[in-house]
Amino acid sequence: MSEAMKNAPPKSRIDYEAYEKTPQFLHMKKTRNRFVVPLSIFFLVWYIAYVLAAAYAHDFMATPVFGSINIGLLLGLAQFVTTFAITMSYVTFANRKIDPLTADLRTELEGLEQR
Repeated sequence: MSEAMKNAPPKSRIDYEAYEKTPQFLHMKKTRNRFVVPLSIFFLVWYIAYVLAAAYAHDFMATPVFGSINIGLLLGLAQFVTTFAITMSYVTFANRKIDPLTADLRTELEGLEQR
């Protein structure tokens, strides 16, 4: 990057770093994090438990459920089901809660940009 580019004034009149500290923006982040963080922790614990069970609980994972289907296979498939369920729940949550908040923030920022 050239020196002229580094020293060029910003194209926007909005101080985005200051805007990130506004109550509206912080509320949006808090709302998102209240949903995302617990769900992420749940999934990581569930995934690590599955990996540890596969590595150290061979007899348990090899327990037949019906035919040649065992607990390990069912838990592995449950990983996929859990991933899709988490994705669908996040999309629903984002559509209901996050998108309206970000639309309000976008409208406010566009108004500030036009001043």
